[in-house]
Formats: sequence, structure tokens, C-alpha cells
Amino acid sequence: MSVLVSGSVAYDTIMVFQDQFKNHILPDKVHMLSVSFLVPELRREFGGCAGNIAYNLKLLGGEPLIVATAGQDFGPYSERLDQLGIRSDAIRVLPDYFTPQCFITTDVADNQITAFHPGAMGRSDENKPDLSDVTLGIVGPDGLRGMQCRCEEMAEVNIPFIFDPGQAMPLFTGEELLACIRSASYLAVNDYEAELMQHKTGKTIDELAKEVKALIVTLGAEGSRIYADGKVLAIPPAPARAVVDPTGCGDAYRAGLLHGITHGWDWHASGRLASLLGAIKIAERGAQNHTFTPESLAESYLHAFGERWPG
Repeated sequence: MSVLVSGSVAYDTIMVFQDQFKNHILPDKVHMLSVSFLVPELRREFGGCAGNIAYNLKLLGGEPLIVATAGQDFGPYSERLDQLGIRSDAIRVLPDYFTPQCFITTDVADNQITAFHPGAMGRSDENKPDLSDVTLGIVGPDGLRGMQCRCEEMAEVNIPFIFDPGQAMPLFTGEELLACIRSASYLAVNDYEAELMQHKTGKTIDELAKEVKALIVTLGAEGSRIYADGKVLAIPPAPARAVVDPTGCGDAYRAGLLHGITHGWDWHASGRLASLLGAIKIAERGAQNHTFTPESLAESYLHAFGERWPG
């Protein structure tokens, strides 16, 4: 049986400017800005929320089913998914579009200038996946109507799923957010998104938690909080071997949640596994370059939390 992972697959082009932006931008001339940065260091990574979550789920031994729209340049990503043994039959390729992609320029002070091209993602609502072997899902950042369609489709056939609006939250009105939340079993946001969601919906975090079986709020280096069964469970952060690149940490965390839910774990264990995956990811550059085995994961879990994991 499969875990449906709906959201973006994308290319991340990351460039490093070996100076500080502030040294080359004149504050009194920003209204007529014309600047070029030499970026001798460049790398292209496979990314997108759906791709990243699926990558981690596969490492955990799961069977993710990516539901996404991609473009004419999807070939290298498709080949990678085949090599990893991740299903791509529910990814619709639109030849008149490009695959979503993010262009990130970072300076030596870790400031970033980012441009995102949504490409085929804008037509994600036209993708109609087969849900016959799906037992659990997650609806991550995607085109607005595509996210709404996935929520409606899974709710209609009683498939439990996590609603994870992420950076797509500004696309929603408050009522649209509430409609998706009420169709979901679980809601996952980071601390900033939690504040934004409260502002948009007019509901407090405690009120939002009552709409779902569990509300998960990630807090970066401070861990996370899980609101479930009328209680708030504090999940500690797992120690990271190194802090290299936070890109994809939230996606790794969500894969841990999906794994725990699939296997019937309680939130204590599911949250700790999710926290550990985020810590493993942050020690590597890119969202899909870290790796682990069941044995190394069990050892890391014991080291991080002083207890054996139920896997």
C-alpha cells in the first residue's frame, strides 16, 4: 500500500556569491537597481516538497506515491526517481511548461536572493491520481487549486492525510484554509506559519487543534510541539552532527510523521523520529543527499533520546 505525497517536484539551482550583497547594493539607489553578482560556485539539486518527503520515506522503507506536475525538463529527475525505486506514474508531465524551479543566490553572510518559477505546478489541479492503493497522504505546497483538489479527493474516500500548506499559505483565504483543515486528519506548520494561519483564519492555535486529530508545529532548533488528545506534547530537538544546510529539514520531519502514523506509533515516538530525520538532513547540503540505514537510525535514535525506537 502507498503513501500519497502531493506537492511540488522542483530543481534547486544554488549559487554562492563570495562577498556580501550589502557591499554592492547602494541603499539610495534601490529604486533603479541594476546589479550583477559573479557566482563561481554553483550546484543543481533535486528538490520540491513532494520529492523531498518521498526521498525520506523511501529511506525509511516506505512506498511513497508522488502526485505532482512537471515540465519538459523533467527527464533527469524522472531518471533519479527510477534509480531510487520511487514511483513516478502519478507525476503528470506537461511539455509546454518547465518543471518548477528555484534559483537561490547566497552570500557569505547567508543572506539569500531567491527567484521561484512555478511552471507546471500552476496546473496541478488537472492531475487526477488513482487512490485505490493509498492508505495515508500528505498535501504539501503546490498550486492553490491542486491542493484543494487533493484535499477534497482524499476526504471523499476517507483517506487520512496531513494538510501542510507551507509557503503556499499566502495563496489561501482564511475560509479556504479552514475548508482544507476540516477535511484533513492532521495539520503541520512551522511556528511562523502557525502565526500566519491564526491571523488568516481568526482562530487560535488551540481552536485550530480541535479541528484535527493532531496539529504539529515545528520550532526549528527548539524542537516541535504536537497538539493531540487535548494535550500539548513537547518534542525535543535531536542533536545534529553539523549544521550545514536547513533546506528540506521540514520535509524530512514530515516523512518521520508519516512513517509513525503508518505504523501506528504514538506521538511521542513519531515526533522524535521526525526530529531525528531533520537533524540528519541538516548535516548535508541539499534536500536529498543524506542517507541512513535502519540500523544507523536506531542507533541515532537511542543516542539522541536515550530510548529505543519502536521500528
